[in-house]
Amino acid sequence: MKVDPEHWLYKHTPREWIRAALSELERAKGALDARDRKAALATCRRAAGMAINGMLALDVRPIDVYGQSYMDHIVALSNDAEAPKVVRESAKLLVETPMPGADVVLLRTANTDNKMLDAARDVMAHAYAMVLKHEPVAPDSNE
Repeated sequence: MKVDPEHWLYKHTPREWIRAALSELERAKGALDARDRKAALATCRRAAGMAINGMLALDVRPIDVYGQSYMDHIVALSNDAEAPKVVRESAKLLVETPMPGADVVLLRTANTDNKMLDAARDVMAHAYAMVLKHEPVAPDSNE
């Protein structure tokens, strides 16, 4: 596994990207608890994108298709025919959910908040499964 602290993608191992994504998802939950839906959506997207970085760091998907930004990653995953349908739909939900504060007033409900969190979790679970499938595990690893 290549690690390069100067490279945007290889500065972390795939599992470190997954751990960073899990931390980001906790921040999203905190933002929802604080009723800051704009921050929650941004951190859900960031969490999903970080997890996808873990998958991309393994070179199992074409980086030129997935781009460098977290949103590019999520858009690409929403169109990736090799990804499960539920993962593509979850990525699409994260992409298409409008950012609060635009010209349209959105009603916030627990159901829409849960859908946003669940979508991020689906994308993250897919990325983690890809990491587990493609990354060799050291014999003394606890993961």
